Amino acid sequence: MSNVILKNVKKIYDKNVVINNIDLEIKDKEFVVLVGASGCGKSTILRMIAGLEEITDGEIYIGDKKVNDIHPKDRDIAFVFQSYALYPHMTVRENIAFGLKMRKVDKATIEQKVQEAAEILDLTEYLDRKPKQLSGGQRQRVALGRAIVRNPKVFLMDEPLSNLDAKLRVQMRSEIKKLHEKLQTTFIYVTHDQTEALTMGDRIVVLDKGVIQQADTPEEIYNNPANTFVGGFIGSPQMNFIDGKDLGLDENILYGIRPEKMICNGNIRKTVEVEITELLGSEKIAYFTIGDKKCSAKLPADFNFDKTLELSIREEDLYKFDKNTNIRL
Repeated sequence: MSNVILKNVKKIYDKNVVINNIDLEIKDKEFVVLVGASGCGKSTILRMIAGLEEITDGEIYIGDKKVNDIHPKDRDIAFVFQSYALYPHMTVRENIAFGLKMRKVDKATIEQKVQEAAEILDLTEYLDRKPKQLSGGQRQRVALGRAIVRNPKVFLMDEPLSNLDAKLRVQMRSEIKKLHEKLQTTFIYVTHDQTEALTMGDRIVVLDKGVIQQADTPEEIYNNPANTFVGGFIGSPQMNFIDGKDLGLDENILYGIRPEKMICNGNIRKTVEVEITELLGSEKIAYFTIGDKKCSAKLPADFNFDKTLELSIREEDLYKFDKNTNIRL
């Protein structure tokens, strides 16, 4: 079993609580994405699972084994870093084989595992090249190959695509998903990019200030956010938040609505002054202010309007949030 369990895990740096009593169970063979803004604690959680960061309190289990006091190399995990961490003087073959060589695995087994990993990652023709002769995407695949040959219980990935350009990121998202399906093991993936989270994870864990705000499927996170933080963080452009009085509704409630639901032939109508418009190929985004809140509407590219936009919102598309707690009602 390759499940990972965190029980009441806490991390304190210099009297600052950065991880606050996290409870999380990641199932065997699940692809879980930890997502949140910089400083939310997602990479710290990953490093605590790996044993690269000591925990202040709580328990971490990998499989049925408590690993609090187990050295990183004995936890049966593989860590893929943001920086690739390749040895520049070694060939691709030597980089992939390095961990096995350090574990005194025999040469025939190392060669077999390297060849298998190279085939999975389409690296066979690059095995004798040095990292500087590779593209960013190829270097990232070498880093993945080094993890694959270990055949670990759990793969830990810390922002592995952040150094790639936009086109390569899309390609590598797909490759990592296919890799997960092929290897059938547990993946824990950290990113600040909510698009990566939505497209890659079986389950998303949304973090803020060291606290889990919501952990659920991408569909549930997007359609049923637990609070304003989740609603505002997941989705692009982010969810609009509007005071009830500015919509002619209950003034004690903060209403949320997705930008794509702003013109849906509803009975709540409001005319707004458009401040700026962005054309994004098949659609465009109009930005405006309602009350004191910045808002946007996602529209078809051929939707025509002048400087004013007539919103028509359906009441069933509105989310209701408590103004004091920001929790969904």
